[in-house]
Amino acid sequence: MNEDRVFDAVRRSVVMVVPELNPESISIEDALADLGCTSVDRADVVALTMENLGITVPVREFEGVRNIRALVSVLARHV
Repeated sequence: MNEDRVFDAVRRSVVMVVPELNPESISIEDALADLGCTSVDRADVVALTMENLGITVPVREFEGVRNIRALVSVLARHV
C-alpha cells in the first residue's frame, strides 16, 4: 500500500475522531495537535488507523512523530 492510501486512512480516522474537521482541510504537513486533536484524540486516530489498515506498530516507533507525514511514514512501513 502506498503512502497516499495510508494518508487517506489517517485522514478518515481524524474526521471520525474530530468530526467537525473538513477532510479537505487536512494536509499531510499538518500536526494533529494543530488540527485541534488532544492527546487522547491523537491516540484514537493512531489506533483507529492501525485497526482500519489491519496492522500493529510498536509504540516506540511513534517517537519523534510530529506531523501527519511522519505518522504516514511509520504506518506505511507496516502495511
